[in-house]
Amino acid sequence: MGNYRIAVLPGDGIGKEVTSGAVEVLKAVGTRFGHEFTFQYGLIGGAAIDEAGTPLPDETLRLCEQSDAVLLGAVGGPKWDQNPPHLRPEKGLLAIRQQLKLYANLRPVVCHDSLAVSSPLKPDVIRGVDFIIVRELTGGIYFGQPSGRVVENGEEKAIDTLLYKKEEIERIVRMAFMLARGRKKKVTSVDKANVLSSSRLWREVAEEVAKQFPDVELEHMLVDNAAMQLIRAPKQFDVVVTENMFGDILSDEASMLSGSLGMLPSASLSASGPSLYEPVHGSAPDIAGMRKANPIAAILSAAMMLRLSFGLTAEAEVIEHAVQQALTAGLRTADLAQGSGRIVSTDEMVEEIKNAVLDYTEIAQIMTVYA
Repeated sequence: MGNYRIAVLPGDGIGKEVTSGAVEVLKAVGTRFGHEFTFQYGLIGGAAIDEAGTPLPDETLRLCEQSDAVLLGAVGGPKWDQNPPHLRPEKGLLAIRQQLKLYANLRPVVCHDSLAVSSPLKPDVIRGVDFIIVRELTGGIYFGQPSGRVVENGEEKAIDTLLYKKEEIERIVRMAFMLARGRKKKVTSVDKANVLSSSRLWREVAEEVAKQFPDVELEHMLVDNAAMQLIRAPKQFDVVVTENMFGDILSDEASMLSGSLGMLPSASLSASGPSLYEPVHGSAPDIAGMRKANPIAAILSAAMMLRLSFGLTAEAEVIEHAVQQALTAGLRTADLAQGSGRIVSTDEMVEEIKNAVLDYTEIAQIMTVYA
């Protein structure tokens, strides 16, 4: 069967715990399906600053470039908040996105019926929610220049630049339309075209791309309205495409539909090299080392890796089925403690999902579907 090289970058805080859990589940997949996964570890973020003096060491970048895919935990924490800008953990995350050309971030939002009581929204609002946020990842205000702080005439000022090229918008919007063709054939393009020049260009390009996909519906939505609609009527969405900062904020808001940030995986797809997979949540330093972290987002990110980087659709579905089985059985990590269920540790949740993968009894049937 397949042999796959995976670069594992645990990062900071609970990143170490959740990536460890995802690796255990991938090993179970390897055992169950006869694949060989080779895991090699690298430093990023605060851990890299402490050990190597930089948030993204050259050795880590080389490791990623030589791998078939990258599994990332999380970066950051108050320990490094006072560092100068070039020595902030987040700089490592932005740098790896640039260096690996990770231009498209996919964040699926799926609400499990068994977790309806864990969401702050009413169950009838969130049941059946299934959409995906497609976020442009290497442009916009996070990368635009000039950016920084200056003192002019004795007054301190700060500047950030929101810059987009037409080709950057075009490729991410086209990806959204391609995804929509395999779903419910609807794209919602989110912008702030009533105020921002970059958004007016975004909207124009979206209209141009839409002409190439006459079978897919396009709607435009201002970002403030989109934030409201995500909470008011989330089932209206299928594929949401937006620029970098808007996507960052809206996807975190969307986590409340699923009950917790700990439920949301993501994939960052490369234009020419290995893609990167990571949970949407941060490093949660307040619970790091306490084995309270929810590993499901990291495990589902590993499932996305199997499907998108390796073409192992059946294996990905087995992981997703195992996660659903654990949730249906009532297992809950602390972030999902609202309502009924049995509170378990990170390790117990991983063990339950891993065993469900190993014990999966419908492999012959699912392999036939994807043969």
